[in-house]
Amino acid sequence: MQDWKEKYASYIDKQQSSPTDQEPASGSKLTGELKTDLPDLQARLGENGDLVVREFLLFGAYPAAMLFFSSLVNMEQVREHVLKPLMAPPPGKPEIPEDTGGMIHYIWSTAVQVTQGTTTADLSALPQAAVKGDLILLIDGVPEALRMEMRQIEMRGVEQPQTEQVIRGPREGYVEKLENNLSLLRYRLQSTDFRIEISPLGERTQSRVALCYIDSVTDSALVAEVMRRISLIHTDGILDAGYIEQFIEDQPLSPFPQVQSTERPDKTIAALLEGRVAILVDGSPFALIVPALFNQFFQTVDDYTERFIMGSLIRIIRLIALASSLFFPALYVSVISFNPELLPTDFAVAISGGRAGVPFPAVLEVLIMEVSMEVLREATIRLPQMIGGALSIVGVLVIGQAAVGAGLASPITVVIVALTTIGSFATPAYNAAIALRMLRFPLILLAGMFGLYGVMIGTILILNHLLFLESFGVPYMSPYIPGKWRDLKDTLVRVPLWWMRRRPSFLHVRDTDRLPRSVPSAEIDQILRQGDETDE
Repeated sequence: MQDWKEKYASYIDKQQSSPTDQEPASGSKLTGELKTDLPDLQARLGENGDLVVREFLLFGAYPAAMLFFSSLVNMEQVREHVLKPLMAPPPGKPEIPEDTGGMIHYIWSTAVQVTQGTTTADLSALPQAAVKGDLILLIDGVPEALRMEMRQIEMRGVEQPQTEQVIRGPREGYVEKLENNLSLLRYRLQSTDFRIEISPLGERTQSRVALCYIDSVTDSALVAEVMRRISLIHTDGILDAGYIEQFIEDQPLSPFPQVQSTERPDKTIAALLEGRVAILVDGSPFALIVPALFNQFFQTVDDYTERFIMGSLIRIIRLIALASSLFFPALYVSVISFNPELLPTDFAVAISGGRAGVPFPAVLEVLIMEVSMEVLREATIRLPQMIGGALSIVGVLVIGQAAVGAGLASPITVVIVALTTIGSFATPAYNAAIALRMLRFPLILLAGMFGLYGVMIGTILILNHLLFLESFGVPYMSPYIPGKWRDLKDTLVRVPLWWMRRRPSFLHVRDTDRLPRSVPSAEIDQILRQGDETDE
């Protein structure tokens, strides 16, 4: 093995040589001569520390070579299930063919213990197969190569999702390996209608992207549209599902997410059963769900695993927290600056006394505190967990007590900002919470300039933008606008599961019924029929 000094000299020599000397010809076929094909294949792969080239005598008689990357396969399995039977076939097998013409068929049917493999005579296709984790077997005198799928990469085990934790529900979350994630979906959705389309994406990374849907439920036009948008992606690398999200969303300039991301298999299955489409990427622990509507970003798994009364109450509290995180600081600034008469006299006097030593206007005071909280939150996320916890405690003490003592902020402003921050944590979807946090700042500025009129103007602009948005052809504010009784059963409140008899109509699903027509209670059935007749 070369030391680093020799590697450096070799690399400089290659860089100074002509490009035609470095690049082998493309599109050539295998010649069948091992002494020609093997050096050509090695030249196409270049020098790599984990590239293994094992030359041996096949069945003790025929020169052969095996080529693979040791970082992509399990060396023990290669040795026991491939290399060992090829070098010394066990007794009792059919006779080895005398000519090399039927050698690959003999090897595949009697020797190697591999589940998937294929043959190819195209030499230019072998380097790509090797970097994907295939074993390449070349035999002298055979103008074909045998590709055997032996890829095995160590990954972390299935753990509880970090960003979507629940009180009552499954503890399984996606991992980085695509096969594991698909197995979690297959485990929960054991249906013959479950379809998975897998294709590589990314010119250089060749990341495998899986498109999942239920054939008998999902609208075929939606599946075709998702495929069309993915097919239009031309980039050199897809390193995470977030890359695809930015390419396929309808309005990239909008702060609101139009694609839902989740790391929970059960949430993905629930979306598929409603008629949506899921996208998974090899190497990403997140799945994308389309279409995504505003209503989905404040719903959690707990809403459905708890009884409907508890689930509805918690959802309403979450909505109140969402609204307070967006409007609370702006309303505070507008009332304090322009309309203090709206407050009770004693409370207004107390606020005025608290702000007596603060030299800044209310709008600037709130902006300073909000920016400080955002900086503290971002620093806490980026730091290691142990340091981040200590920093958050110190930051809260500094911002809370020291800022008031130094006259930078009044106590009531600290309370307002603290309630706003806590309210933003109640939003389940991280990307939706970021959108609301960012929209808070222009609302505060409008409130500081125009008072309550500014808050009203900002609210109208946000609502108009939400009404303008679409996600894969579905209005973003569905099912509120256009409203329909059948679809409103799972919005502000969550009605009992046996009332949600049909799938959402705005998804144009093939199979509309989620529950069978016959229900155990005749009284409930009558109520449902009345609701359906009203819809129609």
